[in-house]
Amino acid sequence: MANTPIVRGVVTTLTAGILLAVAGCSGTTGTTGSKPESLEVTVSAAPTAMSALSSTAATSATSVAFSGNETGYTATTVRISGDNGRVRYDVLVPQVEGGDPAVTAEFDESMRAALQDQIDGWPGQRFSLESTDRSAVVHIGSRVVSGLLVTSWNADPPGAHPSPLVATVVVDADDAQPITLDRLFPDLQAGLNRLSEESARLLPDTAAGPEFEREGIEPKRENFANWVATPAGMEIHFTDYQVGPHAIGLVVVTVPWDRLSDVVAPDLLGVVSS
Repeated sequence: MANTPIVRGVVTTLTAGILLAVAGCSGTTGTTGSKPESLEVTVSAAPTAMSALSSTAATSATSVAFSGNETGYTATTVRISGDNGRVRYDVLVPQVEGGDPAVTAEFDESMRAALQDQIDGWPGQRFSLESTDRSAVVHIGSRVVSGLLVTSWNADPPGAHPSPLVATVVVDADDAQPITLDRLFPDLQAGLNRLSEESARLLPDTAAGPEFEREGIEPKRENFANWVATPAGMEIHFTDYQVGPHAIGLVVVTVPWDRLSDVVAPDLLGVVSS
């Protein structure tokens, strides 16, 4: 386990303004390294503007329309695979197509930037990244698009077990800009305090149980970096080990918007809840 990424306090700011939190099981802290020199990309989506993961690509369509979705967006995936000599990766990344081209480009490039940050992490270490079945375009609303990327990180040679890495993307469909914690909460600390309180209320009913790890919900930016907007509320995705042992898996809580309405920016409340 000496080569796996550590759980708490490791957060990288992505190029598109989103936050990527990494998770793992020992004492080596993830950092951001240089981009690989070449990447092989296999795309299973309609051609869109590519992020740093650009290369010669073969295309094949794989898309799913959201039930009742009238926004014109369709959920799809892009398969990104390759080996830069240090990292082997083969990951299906959530994407969207259709709708407002600016929103589609922002979402797609942000999701690819999230994977790029995972590939660039832990300089000097060899590891692999693979897809998991948790990655998805979580919600396409009338005014917002939310996505989740969860990859499986494994040391090379393999350690005791793979560790999941988590990243999220939320894009405002009104202005094609990412919605960060700083933008969501005009008073960031007040927002983080509320998320901490609500998480303490909700976690006892999850796999983490009443004895959940309190450090994992302290009102700090890194503890709530991974969230998606859904009609039901702010869906918070905790990283591996953040609120309990690896054995309980990744824990998710949803804080209803009505419990956040006084701390969320008034102009965004209708956006994130759409």
